[in-house]
Amino acid sequence: MEPIKELSGTVTELPRGGYLVQTGAGYIQIGSPPETIKDTMKLPEGVPQVFVLPKQLFNAEKGISLGELEFPIYFNFFIRKKKTTIVCTREQGRRLIRVLREAVFGPVDVDASQDVHPSSRHVVIPTLKEEMKFYRNFTFKDLLAFRFFRDDRVDIRGITIRADDDGHFSIYRSGGLLSRVPANVDYKVRYNLGERLSEPYVPPLFGVTCLGPSHGFDPTENTSGYIVWINHRGVMIDPPVNSTEWLNDSNVNPKFIDSIILTHCHADHDAGTFQKIMEESRITVYSTRTVMESFLRKYSALSQESTEYLSRLFNFQPIYLEKPFFIHGAEFKSFYTLHSIPAIGFTIEFQGSTFVYSSDHKAEPEVHNDLLERGIITKQRFDQLESFSWDADVIYHESGVPPLHTSIAWLNSLPEEIQKKTVVYHIAAKDFPEETSLTLAKFGIENTLYFEVRQPEFEKTYEILGLLRHLDFSQEFPLRKIQEFLLSIEEESFKKGEHIIHKGTYGDKFYIIYTGNVAVYLDGLEQKKIYGAFEYFGEVGLITGSPTTADVVAETDVKAYTMEKDKFLNFISGTVFEETLKNLVRVRDRETWNILSTSRFFSRLTSYQKTWLESVFKPVEVEDGRTIIEAGQEFDRMYIVRSGTVDILMGDSVTGSLKQGDFIGNLHEINKSLRSTLTYRANGTVKLFAMDRQDIQSFAEKNPGLSMKMVAAESD
Repeated sequence: MEPIKELSGTVTELPRGGYLVQTGAGYIQIGSPPETIKDTMKLPEGVPQVFVLPKQLFNAEKGISLGELEFPIYFNFFIRKKKTTIVCTREQGRRLIRVLREAVFGPVDVDASQDVHPSSRHVVIPTLKEEMKFYRNFTFKDLLAFRFFRDDRVDIRGITIRADDDGHFSIYRSGGLLSRVPANVDYKVRYNLGERLSEPYVPPLFGVTCLGPSHGFDPTENTSGYIVWINHRGVMIDPPVNSTEWLNDSNVNPKFIDSIILTHCHADHDAGTFQKIMEESRITVYSTRTVMESFLRKYSALSQESTEYLSRLFNFQPIYLEKPFFIHGAEFKSFYTLHSIPAIGFTIEFQGSTFVYSSDHKAEPEVHNDLLERGIITKQRFDQLESFSWDADVIYHESGVPPLHTSIAWLNSLPEEIQKKTVVYHIAAKDFPEETSLTLAKFGIENTLYFEVRQPEFEKTYEILGLLRHLDFSQEFPLRKIQEFLLSIEEESFKKGEHIIHKGTYGDKFYIIYTGNVAVYLDGLEQKKIYGAFEYFGEVGLITGSPTTADVVAETDVKAYTMEKDKFLNFISGTVFEETLKNLVRVRDRETWNILSTSRFFSRLTSYQKTWLESVFKPVEVEDGRTIIEAGQEFDRMYIVRSGTVDILMGDSVTGSLKQGDFIGNLHEINKSLRSTLTYRANGTVKLFAMDRQDIQSFAEKNPGLSMKMVAAESD
C-alpha cells in the first residue's frame, strides 16, 4: 500500500477520497475522509495546510467522517510547526470545533469518579483533567484558523474559492479558473489485505488478530486495531476504518464479532467503531462513561443526530475502573492510561492464560516521576502507573510518535524476559529496532496469535446458545423452549460443493449455519442467495409440506446444526416465529426477492435481511388517483413499490415519481415518528408491499445502522 508521490495534474483524486488541487500557492485539499493524510505525506509539498470541507461532513451509509482533520492538524502542528487553515461555512466550523474539542483537547468537564462502581472500595481515581493539561500546551488558535464562506466565496493566499450552486467548488488564481471539483466527496476503501483464507475462518478459543500494526502517520501500513477471540467469538478493540471489508476479504464472517471495546476518541481508534455500529446486527460497546459520552458528543457533531438517538443504535455496557467485567467468559479489568485524552487499557484472564493491553500510554518512569513531583498526579496514581501488568503471558504494548506515546527505545531497554513476551503495536516498521527481543505486531488473519488454554467445561453448550442468541426468532422464547432447542439439534458437516438440499425433494430438516456459506439456486432469481454463519434455511418446505423449489449447495466447507422435521414443527408450535414463517410462505416468491435485490436501497441488504423483510410483507393494491401518504401524515407504514408508478407531490405539483423497488417512508422517519413532507399518489393502479410500524421498528432494533443508511440512499 504505497502512497502517491506525484500529482496527476492540477486536480488529483486521492486514493482514499477527496481531491487535491495544485494551485502554485500550495496544495488545497477538498474533503478529508479518514486516513487521506496517508495519501499526501510523500508528495513534493507534503500534507496540505489548507482544507476545504465538503458540503456533506458525514457519510451516513458508511458511518464515517468526510472532514477528518484531526491527523492533518496534528501533523502540521507537531511535525511541521505549522497551522492548518480550514475553509468552510460557519455552521460547519461550529460542528468541527465540537469534534476537535473531544478528540484533541478531551472533554471540557471530566470526572473519573463516575467510572467507579458504587460497590468498589479503594479505587485509584485519576485526576484526568490535570493529566490532560500536562499535554495541552497549545490552544485552538495555535492549531488552526478558519476562513468562512461569505457570499459563497473565500479568498486565501491569492486563491479564490467559490461554492457554486451546481454542487461544485470553483478555484481561481489571479482571476483565472484553475479547476472545478465536486463539493461532495466519497470515501474509497484502501488497506493491506494479507492472506485470504481458502475456507471461512473458524475463530479460536482464545487468540488475537491484528487488523493494523501501525499509526495514523504511517502511509504504508494499516492503522492500529485488533480482535480478541474469546470462546470462538470476537471482540474488536478500537476497530480501524474498513475493518469489516478487511474481514470479508480475508474470509472472516463479521458476524463473529459482536462486541467492541472503545479505549478512547482519537480518530485512529474510533473511526471504525461507528462503522461497525452501522452494520447488520446490533453490537455491544464496552467503555467507561467518560469515554462513551465523549464519543457520542463527537459523532453527534459529525452526524447532526442527537446523542440520545445515537445511543439507541447499540448496546452500551459501562466499564468501571478496577472492577472485573466479563465477555464470553473472560475476565477483563480496566485502568486509565496516561494520555492526552481519557484512554483505557485492560487486562484479560481466560482459562489460565493472561493478556494485557497498554492502549495509548506514556509508560516511561521519568515522566511519571515528573508528574508526581509537580503535583499533577497523586502517589496512588503514580504507584498505579508503575504497576503495569508485566507479568502477563502476552503484553500488547503501544509505541509511537512523541510526545504522546511510549518510546521504542524505552521498551527495548526492558529486561529480556519481558521483551520476549511483548508485542509492539502502533508503530511503523521502519522505526522498529533491528536488535531486540521485542516482537513487532503482524497484521493479517494468517498471523493470528493463539493462546494455549484449558477447554471450558461447557464449551459446546455455550457455542449452541451463542448460535441461538443470534437468531432473529429466539428473543421471545421461554427457558423451556431453549432447553428443547438444546435437546433437538444435531451437528452436521458438509464439504464444499456438496448438495445439502436437492430441488424437487421433500424437506426433512431445518438448518442453522455455524461456519461457512451456502448458495441457494432458484430459477428466475436476478441475484443468488448466499447464507452464512448464524443464518438458516429449509424452514419453508417443512411448513408447507411441498417439494423444495431450490437447490442448496455448500459454497465452502460448512458446519451446521440441524433439527429433524417433526422436532422443528413441535419446537415452533404456538410461537411468533411460526406465524412469521407462515406469512413468509404466503408472500415469498421470485418477485419479492428480485424487487429487493434490484432496489437502490434494499439491494444493499444481506440475504438474511431480505428474507426477514419478506416475512413481514403485506400485499396492497391502490387504485389510480388514490393517496397513499398525504403531506403532514405520520408514517405508520413503509411501502415498497411492486409495480406501477407513484407520483410524488409537493402541494399540487408533481416533483418526481417512484417505480418498482423504490420505497415510501423509511426506518429513520418511522423511528422518529416524523410526518411526511410530501404526498404520494397512485398514477394508475399500483401494487405495493406494506410493512407495519411495529415490524419496521423491530427490524430497526435488530439492524440499527440501516435507519441512517436509508437516509443516505434517499439523498443519492
